[in-house]
Amino acid sequence: MTTLHIDTELFKLKNSLHEMWLLVDKQITKAQIAFMEYDKSIAREILSREKMVNALELKIDSECENFIARNNPVAIDLRLALAYIKINNNLERIGDFAEGIAEFILYNMTEKLPDDFAKRLRIEEMFNGVAEMFTLAKESLHEENSAKAEKIFGLDNLIDEINRNSNKVISEEINKYPEKVEEYLYLNAVIRKLERLGDRCNNIAEEIVFYLDAKVLKHNKSAFENR
Repeated sequence: MTTLHIDTELFKLKNSLHEMWLLVDKQITKAQIAFMEYDKSIAREILSREKMVNALELKIDSECENFIARNNPVAIDLRLALAYIKINNNLERIGDFAEGIAEFILYNMTEKLPDDFAKRLRIEEMFNGVAEMFTLAKESLHEENSAKAEKIFGLDNLIDEINRNSNKVISEEINKYPEKVEEYLYLNAVIRKLERLGDRCNNIAEEIVFYLDAKVLKHNKSAFENR
């Protein structure tokens, strides 16, 4: 295969993955709005679009596998195709987390979180943090900027901190409103989903650095986290 042919196929893969980015980005944004505003109509929109995310993941996986089979790429082209497969999988999982948040809003949430409780829980800060991580991941791949991808590892510390502190805040609220214990336990699960969403952004950042710099960062991100 000619270099031009390979470049053309990689361009098509890039466009497909970009479509996936945009779709999942909308799911995350809608999940935050639906949760913070207790908007069930937006939550239903998230659920209705989840099948699109799943279908697109399968399409991109197939395209990447076909590209590798047809072209037998090496070096950076092979790293890019492998990175696309793994990034695609992580994007689908992020879409699943948005779906889980929508399900909480529809089936377990009874009212908008009181302002004081939401502030102590730092839930909006957590949503904004994972949204920033997701945006950085998207931009770093588009710009082929590994330094921007590495910034994600440091941002994850904030998400982990909020996650750790949430147990105490939710326990205090359960003590005040024991009749809401089940709802608040489900709320705790939502916070875990946001923490896992941050982890998935970390995974994407690892793949971007692997593609661009041929460096394997899995289990070895401490140097970047301390920058």
